[in-house]
Amino acid sequence: MKQFWILWGAILTTSFSGWAQTNSRAYKTMLEAMYKKTVPLVSVAELKKMPDAVLLDTRSKAEFDVSHLPLAHWVGYDDFDLKRVQSIPKTANVVVYCSVGYRSERIGEKLLAAGYQHVHNLYGSLFEWVNQGNPVVNNQGKPTERVHAYSRLWGVWLKRGEKVYE
Repeated sequence: MKQFWILWGAILTTSFSGWAQTNSRAYKTMLEAMYKKTVPLVSVAELKKMPDAVLLDTRSKAEFDVSHLPLAHWVGYDDFDLKRVQSIPKTANVVVYCSVGYRSERIGEKLLAAGYQHVHNLYGSLFEWVNQGNPVVNNQGKPTERVHAYSRLWGVWLKRGEKVYE
């Protein structure tokens, strides 16, 4: 798997990066290759029809502070702890997300293993949410155009918003 990411990085940092940014087929192919599908996927459109969903942001606190989905709760990734979700009923509709869905799938696996019954991974995660023109808010709850793009390598998939890499 590590070789896949090294190869993928090399491709994206070459002249193909502009092509990848505008090619949704390439984006979907990348997502399909990345997901293990151990956590059910939910689309942006499906999420919008889930008014009772508990949104969990699995990115770093710095990424979350730049912007996140409205009403999302930060739970982290590298330092994730089930104590952060102990107040959420195990029967709640939980939707996890990160930048594109890799980290959130790993946290979703942990939630399922802990007995959460209705966990979904947002397909394409924050990037897909923003690419479809949906709002994000900053750490003060105010709408923003800024989006943490994780890295320049991954940022090619973010088509809207002001990319932030700090």
